[in-house]
Formats: sequence, structure tokens, C-alpha cells
Amino acid sequence: MKKTEIDIRGRKCTLETGKIAKQADGAVIARYGDTLVLATAVADKIERKGLDFFPLTIDYQEKTYAAGKFPGGFFKREGRPTEKEILTSRLIDRPMRPLFSKGFPYETQGIVSVLSYGEENIADIIGIISMSAALTISDIPFNGPVSAVRIGRIADSFVINPDLREVEECDLDLVVAGTEDSVIMVEGESQEITEADLLEAIEIAHNEIKRLCMLQKELHAMVAKEKRNLTTLTIDEELKKAVEDFSMEKIKGAITIPDKMRRQGALDEILKETIEKLNTGENDISPEIISVFNDIEKNLVRGIILNKGARADGRSSDEIRNISCEIGILPRTHGSALFVRGETQCLAVVTLGTADDEQRIESLDGEFSKTFMLHYNFPPFSVGEVKPLRSPGRREIGHGMLAEKALKAVIPAKSEFPYTIRVVSDILESNGSSSMATVCGGSLALMDAGVPVRAHVAGIAMGLIKEGERVVILTDILGLEDHLGDMDFKVTGTEKGITAFQLDTKIGGISREIMERALEQARQGRLYILEKMNNTITAPKEDLSPHAPRIYTMQIRQEKIRDVIGTGGKVIRSITEQTGAKIEIDDSGLINIASPDGESARKAMEIINSITAEVELGRIYLGKVKRIVDFGAFVEILPGTEGLLHISQIAERRIAKVTDEISEGDEVLVKVIEIDKLGRIRVSRKEAMREKKEIS
Repeated sequence: MKKTEIDIRGRKCTLETGKIAKQADGAVIARYGDTLVLATAVADKIERKGLDFFPLTIDYQEKTYAAGKFPGGFFKREGRPTEKEILTSRLIDRPMRPLFSKGFPYETQGIVSVLSYGEENIADIIGIISMSAALTISDIPFNGPVSAVRIGRIADSFVINPDLREVEECDLDLVVAGTEDSVIMVEGESQEITEADLLEAIEIAHNEIKRLCMLQKELHAMVAKEKRNLTTLTIDEELKKAVEDFSMEKIKGAITIPDKMRRQGALDEILKETIEKLNTGENDISPEIISVFNDIEKNLVRGIILNKGARADGRSSDEIRNISCEIGILPRTHGSALFVRGETQCLAVVTLGTADDEQRIESLDGEFSKTFMLHYNFPPFSVGEVKPLRSPGRREIGHGMLAEKALKAVIPAKSEFPYTIRVVSDILESNGSSSMATVCGGSLALMDAGVPVRAHVAGIAMGLIKEGERVVILTDILGLEDHLGDMDFKVTGTEKGITAFQLDTKIGGISREIMERALEQARQGRLYILEKMNNTITAPKEDLSPHAPRIYTMQIRQEKIRDVIGTGGKVIRSITEQTGAKIEIDDSGLINIASPDGESARKAMEIINSITAEVELGRIYLGKVKRIVDFGAFVEILPGTEGLLHISQIAERRIAKVTDEISEGDEVLVKVIEIDKLGRIRVSRKEAMREKKEIS
């Protein structure tokens, strides 16, 4: 067993191998505080031929026993991955993928399992570190190590790896991953921070990442295995020249066609002609032809951008495609918008609900509810493909969460707007940056629905073409530029600052200078898009859709909560039956009353007011005689509140028996003449009658 350790914020972070999971190609246990994860890496021994991608799968799984809990639901064992597990799997995958060597055609799987879960809020972070360590010490070709940290900011001070308590106070929640030399991945959310603050946070995080990479190198020095040989596709030079001679000029013409579908159709036809022309021998050489063809296309696209500053659709490097915005396009929804940027279309729809519609989530941290959620859908027709419809995949869940984080910063507190809010983004057409179109469309739809958001949020995707020292940063990238480029950097925010960000690179990292330039270019692009959105709608609509539920709020004293609920919920059920309104009461005495029409809600409020009303000294009430005793009667002046009507206060004259004047069930006017320290109430019928005569 080999072990290395390092101190982070007064706690030891340890990496250990050689004790368990010894049949994996690489296995590392990482521990920080009470949180412990196991990362394993295994590559198949049988080569998969004919692949044009690296067959890598990263899975993150949380064992509920790690927090001393049972799985929820009927079946008491873990089932399909939760949304958090899917998002964390993506988080671990993204910094690993660009560091694998090309030409490794063996299916590779990494699994990160949470075995013990503390309050350090770090399982995903040490998941990245341990997975990198497992790959680094294995025989799998991997150009690591890569490490990660979470960085937050509390009261303008940056905090490395804030725990669960601290993260609630942060206005920045950022995960940064990188090598010793550069940053590979950034993902997070913030409360409208500036570009300069974001860069500072990334730089502080990278300094810590360097230490963690050294920790992995120490472990590697102890137990390193010899790496497997890489298999490279050898292409005959004569074939390469033949493909170039036949297709080069045709590809040059095709890649400058502005329309995506026409451009791709032309390239597909050229490839088909090339294969028919050159694949005429006994052996099938179409994979080699396709490889050369793709390289030609990639080099031409990148070369034109670097040498001429021209893009496939004719734009300059910092130019944004044409934008159009529409709102209120669906008559029966609570809010809707269509956002179009070039050949990317997003239909965003808002639905408002009550507390019954909140999403209840069970996690290792405990149970909690979400009142704002965003769901992203990417149907195959949006890119002209035919595929079976399935449940949302990792990409859809990841894109939806990024857009949700972007908009969450401007969503009002529940005390201000007591609705559950769901935004659904359906991508109708896609040619790059559909997640950022979701942010823009979602912001427009929220305002159309009358949700009191503070400001519009816009998003933009930045790209990069880098060859040596030559660098071109691209604003509002196309799908082609994303596929053939070196970076995908998504930035969202308001006019004031950034709300969410996601950076992925394909070249093993980028420098601070490039990131600074990209952020500034993104800021300018974001402001341009926000101007277009504000031209459509500048503030939330004052009135909700007539089809949206109405929720009214009222505050009562905490000691009155039980009066409204009643024994076993009897009173609150009665109010619901009488009015048809839904009534929710929290521990603070805040009541939400939801109904399809205002009249039902107002009726429910009147009943609650009568139950919770406070008796006022000197006020006259029309009460009901509930009980008669020898010395007087008890009169209910408010629901559940009785006052003593003494026999001497029943009439102006002296009476022998109470029943000579009143009977049980009678309604009588009484005046409150005393409320003692114990809250006991005395009332007078003769005082009420006397006052009534004086008024008349």
C-alpha cells in the first residue's frame, strides 16, 4: 500500500493505492475530512476498430450508506443515477477527456464511488483528483495529472473548498480543473460578479491545483506502471495525396456555404464522391479516406479563420449572428418566448405552480425542495436527424443545469413570489450555442409570465482557434467551430455581471491571457444581446396569465397557526372544502392561499382572518350565546374566542335568571369591557345596547 498526503485549509487530503480494487488497471482512494471516494480506471484489452472518437465513459455514484441512510422509495437499493450523479459524472469526464492520447482505440471506463460522505462539500472535487490519480498510475496512456478545487467567495474573500455551511454564504461557487501548466475546465455560478473577479478566482484556484498535481506525481513515482503502446492509423502518402488532389478545392468551396444544412450536404456529397473514386481496391480503405478528408476540412476551416479572419457563414471573429425575439406566442401557457440566433432556435415556456409542484430531492446532504427548475430538450429534428426519443441524456441534463444556474441569480425569493417556477426549453433548430439560447429564451419567457426577475440574463458561447502563437477568439460559435475548434467557453450574465460560466478545452488548457481576452469579448457580446432582448420586453409584465394560478399571502401570529389548522387538520380542510382554495402554512405563520380565481382566495382569507382576529377592548361584537351558567353566559365573539357575559351585564335592570333574557344559540350584541392579564375576556350586553342608543 502506498500513500501520499497534503494539507488543504488545515485538513489532510490523502491519496492511497494498493489496498483495494487491485484488479483494476488503476485504483485510488482519496480522503478529505470524513469524505472518502474510490476511483477505478480500466481499459479493455480488445481493440475497437473503425472508431472516430475515444470510447471513454466516466461514472460517479453515491452510495447512500456513505451518509448512514437508506435509499428512498419502495425498493431499498440504489437505482438509476440521480441528476447530481449525472452532472458530477460530466464534471469528472470533461477535464479528463482532452488529456488522453490520440490513437487509443480501447474502451475505457472510470468509476468514482462515494464510500463515506461528510460535510466537506468535496466529493465531486476529490472525485476528479482520484480519477486522475488512478489513470496516472495505470498503464492507460494519459497525459495527466489533472486536479481540481472548488472556490467560493464570502464577504469579498476567496475561500478554497468551502464546506456545506460556507457555500450557503458564497456569492461565487466555482469548480476549476487544470494541469500544472494551465486551466482545462471551469464551471460555476455567481451573483453577478465581474470578469476581473472571476479571473482572480481562477488564478487562486490554479495555484492550489499545482500542489495537488504534485501530490499525484508523488504517488505515480511510487507505483507507476508502464504505459501501453498507442495504435496510430497509418495512411499511405499516395492515398493522402490522392484524397487531397480530388477533394481539396471542392471542400474549400463547400466550407464557405453560409447555410448549415447546405454546407453539410455539400461536404457529405464530396466525401461520398471521394470514397467512390478512390476506394476501388480489394481492401476497404474508406476509414483512411474519411480520416484524411476530415483532416483536410479541419485544417481548411482553421486556416481560413487564422489567415483571413473569415468564418464559414461570412462573419468576423467578434460578430454575432442575427437575433430575433418574440414573446407570448403560445396562448394557453403562463409565459412563452421564441429566441432565434442565426440557425439556432429556442422555444422557452414558463409554468407557474404552487408548493405542491416543488421538486423534492433526497441526497446525501439531506432532503430539500426546489422551487425553480429548468429543463432542456434537444429533439433530433433540430439538427435534421432521425433518432428514437429517449429520456434526457447527460448532455441535456448538463445544458439544462447550466441555464438554470444562469437564471437562478435573478429569480425572486419565495417570500416575494410564492410560486414554483418551471422553465422548459425546446430546441427547434440548432447550429451552435443552444444552451445559451436557452438562457436568453428563458429570461424572455420569465418576463412574459410576470415573474419579477431583477433583470434580463443573456448567454454567449466563445470559441478558440490556436496554432502555436497564433490565436483567434470567436464570438457566438457555430456547431462547426465548436467541433473543429479548441475551446467552448460559455458565459451568462446581466448588464451588471456574470451569473454562470462553463469552460471546456480540447488542447490541454489555455493561458490567463487568452481567458481574459475571451471574457472581455464575451462581455461585449452579452451586452449586445441584452440590448436586443430589452427591445422586446424591458421588465416583467405586471399581470400574470389568466391561466396561471393565483397565490395570495398573509401573515398570522405563530400561536394562531394551530387555530387555523385545527385538531387533525379539521379547520384547514373545512376552509378548503368551502372555498376550493389550497392553503399552505409554514412555521413562521406565513400562509399561501392558491386558487384558480381570486374570489375563492378572498373568501378563504376572510375565514382565516375571522379565525385569527384579535379581540379589541371597547369594541362591539355580534356574538353567539354558547353556554348558560347560573352567574351569566359565555358568548363566542370570534371563532373559538369566548367572553363571559355576567348576569349583571345582561340588561339595565336587575334580572333573576339569565334565561329570562337570553337563551343558548341567541345572537347578541356585546361590548368588550375587560381583557385581563391571562387573556380572559369580559363582555357587557347593556353597555353595547346603551352605546347603540347613543349613536342612534
